[in-house]
Amino acid sequence: MSDEVASHLSGIIHSMGGFLAAIMDPELRRHAADPAASNFIAGNPQELASPEYVRALQRLAEPKDKDWFGYKMSHRPALVAAAEGLSKELGLSFDPDDILLTRGAHGGLAAALNVVVDPGDEVIFISPPWFFYEALILGARGKPVKLRVTPRGFDLDVDAIARAITPRTRAVLINTPHNPTGRIFGEDTLRALAAVLTDASARNGRPIYLISDEAYSRILFDGNRMITPGAFYARSFLIHTYSKSTLAPGQRLGYVALPPGMPGREPLRQAFMVAGLATGNMLPDAVMQYALPEIDIMSIDLDHLQRKRDRMVRALNEMGYEVGSPQATFYLLPKSPIEDDTRFARTLAAQKVLVLPGTAVDMPGYFRISLTATDAMIDRALPVFAEVLASLAAGVAR
Repeated sequence: MSDEVASHLSGIIHSMGGFLAAIMDPELRRHAADPAASNFIAGNPQELASPEYVRALQRLAEPKDKDWFGYKMSHRPALVAAAEGLSKELGLSFDPDDILLTRGAHGGLAAALNVVVDPGDEVIFISPPWFFYEALILGARGKPVKLRVTPRGFDLDVDAIARAITPRTRAVLINTPHNPTGRIFGEDTLRALAAVLTDASARNGRPIYLISDEAYSRILFDGNRMITPGAFYARSFLIHTYSKSTLAPGQRLGYVALPPGMPGREPLRQAFMVAGLATGNMLPDAVMQYALPEIDIMSIDLDHLQRKRDRMVRALNEMGYEVGSPQATFYLLPKSPIEDDTRFARTLAAQKVLVLPGTAVDMPGYFRISLTATDAMIDRALPVFAEVLASLAAGVAR
């Protein structure tokens, strides 16, 4: 391995330091294996998958012809179903040919970055981020430029983005609805961002692309609606996945959508095919493609998820924690009662309640709770949250 390659890999590993530290923490790992633990760490299913989801995969795993599992390009019915579903969801009109199937949102993000980023190009991304944004930018040989959401309200800081743009800026990567804050970036904010990117692209003489990670677009509370930047900025890549809406993150199925009005769509389609084949990020497995038309209309129980959100937000605030009510996603982001959020997470873990330290998502002093936990887990955990907070307040952290 050359020194250059070793340095590059070292940079990627360093970019995931907070996440790796959390998932490799021996205290959290030890208790995570306990079936009696209340596990709020990740957006993983804590119950068996829905019967309709399982039946669809079982039925479509039975080959219908000799080519069922053979080499093929994108399954046309899958493209049509995804285009129709997204058109209905976002209020835009998507052509099936503008749906580029990928191995989940992760694959879509990697493909988009590899298509538009040249070595040394700058990519602005928003923090707190999904764990792997910086690593994906580095993997595409880009230069990550990190900007934070606003401290009050966790909104997109469009003025900061405008100041950060340079002649080397090639893309801006945002996540809406935003994990881990649960914020849906509003129409006025996204229109302002579109104006900034339009002006900067003209000034640079080179287009700046917007990559919008919309993984949680269907996990909405309180009647909120999904607002996509693709409605305001034509050069947007919209990244979607079925991992969240079906709560099946291990089944890799997603796509990149090119919005109406995207310039140069035919060369981009070809570039995505080449980048996807070169990196292995395109074309989900055959069964997942066949199942997409059925999966597209499936959803986890959002009413139940909202009830869990309301219960936990109310209970934690009554105890003395500081936590807002997210507009979307399935996470809560309370403030840690002590500055050392890792120590706080370990204190909870000792009593079989597992949360993600905020340092894992570049939010020191906070912790993240996944609402995919069961009601029984919440029943067991709430008294522990109260007891640990009282103990810390008394200076007797256990």
